[in-house]
Amino acid sequence: MQLADFDFELPPERIATRPAEPRDSARLLVVGPDEGLTDARVGDLVDWLRPGDLLVANDTKVIPARLYGIRPRSGGAGARIELLLHRRLGPGAWAAFARPAKRLAPGDRVVVADDLVATVVDKGDDGEVRVDFSCDDATLFAALERWGNLPLPPYILAQRDADDRDRRDYQTVFADHEGSVAAPTAGLHFTPELLARIEARGVRRLTVTLHVGAGTFLPVKTERIADHRMHAEWGEVTAEAAAAVNAARAAGGRIVAVGTTATRLLESAAGEDGTMLPFSGETAIFITPGYKFRAVDVLMTNFHLPKSTLFMLVCAFAGMDRMKRAYAHAVADGYRFYSYGDASLLHRTTP
Repeated sequence: MQLADFDFELPPERIATRPAEPRDSARLLVVGPDEGLTDARVGDLVDWLRPGDLLVANDTKVIPARLYGIRPRSGGAGARIELLLHRRLGPGAWAAFARPAKRLAPGDRVVVADDLVATVVDKGDDGEVRVDFSCDDATLFAALERWGNLPLPPYILAQRDADDRDRRDYQTVFADHEGSVAAPTAGLHFTPELLARIEARGVRRLTVTLHVGAGTFLPVKTERIADHRMHAEWGEVTAEAAAAVNAARAAGGRIVAVGTTATRLLESAAGEDGTMLPFSGETAIFITPGYKFRAVDVLMTNFHLPKSTLFMLVCAFAGMDRMKRAYAHAVADGYRFYSYGDASLLHRTTP
């Protein structure tokens, strides 16, 4: 398949720069198991769930991963450097995208503050560097809270700067484990009140962890989508979570994934027969049309960019023709797109 197959027209005014208030008042486009489309609200989600279903969300927490520092230079002003941390490599060690990377060499230091200094270990392709902060994770995360900036997506930063409100808005109610540089945005729609109504419906819920990397924002540059390579992200499905998924399915319940990140992790952890297995490690799974889903039955997700790997995933899940019709309807009817936008509830196509 070609990259052009996943293009569509999106007026710039459809890009949301702030979330709906309250969160569950956002719109919800339900793409049914048949060919139907239903306009609803996220607060109506409970009406589309069944007793015995299992709601699975990503409990990762966004860290202030965008850093601005100086590469010191003897005898003159140093170079200004931006680092966007995107993948933890070990205690205090991260892969990052640097701008301008050409000004850095292994051994260089980037000084963000007296207590936040990165040493360049080596350089890779496309502006990627490995840096070491020479401290443990707890110390680093505390320093990031003081000096780091929230890594809002580029399509929001193109219209405004991040502010204090984003520190609250760009974090889900499930957020528990620090490590992401992008929010699992479908989770942004949930409130404690909505979760209480979902549980009262007889729907169980659990969380898994996938630390979302900045690679989620990188454009696909290959014309043949089969030539694209995903950046690896670390995730975990505990033994207890795997057992809960298997029990729900054995009892006839559906697995309802909150977001593409939870979907990618569950699919990475599922065996060929659909049995959920404990998982801890990196995944670079790339889901495109033709993929056979083994774990997820229903997917709640936001509206994604044209030509993005996330739009490819939803086309794989619900069918290209259905999703192109759904997106055309969403554009024409004024749905809000991307991280702070509205949501869709997708029922998987029958193989």
